Amino acid sequence: QVQLVESGGGSVQSGGSLRLSCAASGYSISSYCMGWFRQAPGKQREGVARLSVVEGTLYYADSVKGRFTISRDHAKNTLYLQMDSLKPEDTAEYYCASAYRGGDTWSYAGCEFGHRGQGTQVTVSS
Repeated sequence: QVQLVESGGGSVQSGGSLRLSCAASGYSISSYCMGWFRQAPGKQREGVARLSVVEGTLYYADSVKGRFTISRDHAKNTLYLQMDSLKPEDTAEYYCASAYRGGDTWSYAGCEFGHRGQGTQVTVSS
């Protein structure tokens, strides 16, 4: 079964940390560009971070640069997003995505994404 399943969301106070996980099944995330996205109520989807395949290069949105870290565990076939120094404006549903072609596609930071998970909620209180 081809799927991405996120976990690790929750409620934290401003300045706190969370680590999101995205477990993949049905394909190897090592072969695809991977990314994290978020969407707050009433707002459009926002790209947060991207991890490419060949060079393993990283890309971060300016709003999270220096606070968030994207990484990948090949053995566990899992993508992570370490989020530190969280702010109330980081509150959103977060989901991971890959360049695996599973449906509608969209572009972000040089990658064409086509498969996403269901998401996990992150709430940061002041």
